[in-house]
Amino acid sequence: MQAELRELKEKMLKLLEEDREFRYAVAGYLGILEVLKRLDGIETEQARLREETTRIWDEIAHLREDFNRRFEAHERELKALREDMNALREDFNRMQTTIEGILRELKFINTRLTRVERTLEKLTIDIEEEARSIVACRLRQLGYEIELKSPQLPGFEINLYDTTSDLCVIGECSIRATPKLLEELKRKYEFLRKARPNLLRPKVLLVIYASLALPELVEAARHEGVWVLKATADYTPCPLKASG
Repeated sequence: MQAELRELKEKMLKLLEEDREFRYAVAGYLGILEVLKRLDGIETEQARLREETTRIWDEIAHLREDFNRRFEAHERELKALREDMNALREDFNRMQTTIEGILRELKFINTRLTRVERTLEKLTIDIEEEARSIVACRLRQLGYEIELKSPQLPGFEINLYDTTSDLCVIGECSIRATPKLLEELKRKYEFLRKARPNLLRPKVLLVIYASLALPELVEAARHEGVWVLKATADYTPCPLKASG
């Protein structure tokens, strides 16, 4: 058996040396095998990319559903707030001129104002949670793993803050953003730069998240290179490039 195999090998080698067509046929066969192996690798990578794309779209759909729920909740809260404000106007119109009547109305108004304050406080908490979720998700799409927090520092609080090895994110959020919010964000950044440089990184991204950003703010932020966005769109472009 070994003698037959040896004889077969010798014939194969001789054919490879002397028969050009046979040599080309073998080379072509080996090349096809290599191509098939590469095609198998490409198919595996395509399957992985499809799974990753499906996961990303599922996450975006979840965020959209969460945003819609929050938006509807905000609408209900704002409607209740408008109703309370209208009721307050009516209450003021009905106020009596006597001291006893005024005191009774003031007590009633105080109760309503407490409700208004609670509503505003809830809206503020909701917009902060929404900002942390949306901004972190957008940054992950660029390749930056960020878990935004609201740290308390001496004299002030930062709504959005976190760092990676080379990136520091500092941000503010508001339902309605004006140029005053941009100035506040810049003031906090300057304080960190001078008093707490250990909290910064080589790259610093300043962010403003707002349901409504006034045109004056958008224009100033674009000039300053500050990223302004809401859940569904960017008011100004993000200056960061995709990582990796």
